[in-house]
Amino acid sequence: MKQSLQLKLSQQLNLTPQLQQSIKLLQLSTLEFRQEIERYLIENPLLEPGEDRGEGPGDGEGDAPAESTGDDSGSEYGAEGDDWNWGNGSGGGSGGQGDDDDFDPASNTARELTLREHLLEQAGLLPLPALDRAVLGLLIDALDDDGFLTQPLEEIFAQLPEELIAETGLELEDLSVALARIKQFEPIGVGARDMAEALAMQLRQLPADDIRQLALQLVEGHLDLLAARDYTRLKKALKCDDAQLKAANTLIVGLNPRPAARWAALTPRYVIPDVIVYKARGKWRARLNEAARPRFRVNRMYADILQRSEGGVLARELQEARWLVKSVQQRFDTILRVAEAIVARQHAFFEHGEVAMRPMVLRDIAEELELHESTISRVTSQKYLHSPRGLFEFKYFFGSHVETEAGGECSATAIKAIIKQLIQNEDKNKPLSDSALAETLSRQGIVVARRTVAKYREAMQIAPVNQRKTL
Repeated sequence: MKQSLQLKLSQQLNLTPQLQQSIKLLQLSTLEFRQEIERYLIENPLLEPGEDRGEGPGDGEGDAPAESTGDDSGSEYGAEGDDWNWGNGSGGGSGGQGDDDDFDPASNTARELTLREHLLEQAGLLPLPALDRAVLGLLIDALDDDGFLTQPLEEIFAQLPEELIAETGLELEDLSVALARIKQFEPIGVGARDMAEALAMQLRQLPADDIRQLALQLVEGHLDLLAARDYTRLKKALKCDDAQLKAANTLIVGLNPRPAARWAALTPRYVIPDVIVYKARGKWRARLNEAARPRFRVNRMYADILQRSEGGVLARELQEARWLVKSVQQRFDTILRVAEAIVARQHAFFEHGEVAMRPMVLRDIAEELELHESTISRVTSQKYLHSPRGLFEFKYFFGSHVETEAGGECSATAIKAIIKQLIQNEDKNKPLSDSALAETLSRQGIVVARRTVAKYREAMQIAPVNQRKTL
């Protein structure tokens, strides 16, 4: 094989470290962005938290928020552009801080008991021998998040060590007795095998009458028909009329199908809006949320020393610190530009609600701002704006559209809002089918297929027509 030298010209796009940093910071959510800034503050000795300058919206009650001018050189940055606001911390307090300043009132609030602790607390009031108390604890640990014991007692008993059974003389009957005790605990329904048994346990605690007896028959043998709203078959099976069935249904609806629901509450997800949308002088405007903007700066003393020494071991850190300041500035400038473009296009939404939402895709904003679609995608992901109509992710304002008979376009969000209004105002005895909803939309000039209506209805978690029917 003959070897030879060849000269070849080619172009290659390389992302500089500064550009990589800008892209990374742009796509982070507000909370992730704060964590990233805190990491930079720890790792880079030339960065330090900035002081709280007492700036913030609404210093006076009822004051209109200040409009952003796009020039932050005088307020956010220092003379050399090395400062950036970080947090809304307590800042310039006067005088020394004693131990009282570290007091956290939240640490003195009562802690909510877990379901296990709540049940064990009730078990502790019973005069039981140690073995019975241990069996109670065993079954309490076997309950699921809804308070149900879905695992058979035989299976739980089979999992116990043979040595323990031989030593204590424990029998399967002991587990049955312990389960019966648990079913006497609060909340009523805990320890049930399933939802039907939990509802029946709650019904038995109510005063006995014909309606309660009818409700018991319903949950113990016909819960599937009730879920399907098959009232015709229910009346035939229970031999009752509309009034009796409606009363029994009302009684069941007032029960708790998940006895341990209050102990299974999800951890709240906190969101800090990046942008505040408000109306001033009859026009909808957007401004950055100061609470979401970090406060940090380059240590000027170290920076001056490094500049005079023309380098040094921290020269790289100084360059990275200044890159970070510029990247953060670019992040918030881009977020604000995108938010302003969204508000300008969707001003009718902020004025009238979802039914006035305009169809819009990422390309529309990208072309208007002369940015790449991937940049708009990063900006709109996990970024939120707060308005008088609520808190919305930027992506909420983008979606598909449907052609109207007049040759215009209607956004999917607006169509969903109209469908929701139609269902809310429908006759509950004769709810609208997906075909009827499609025909109603067609009369309003919005031509959509029945399957499209079904897709939008399911996306809004609205039940089908047979499950919306009431007596």
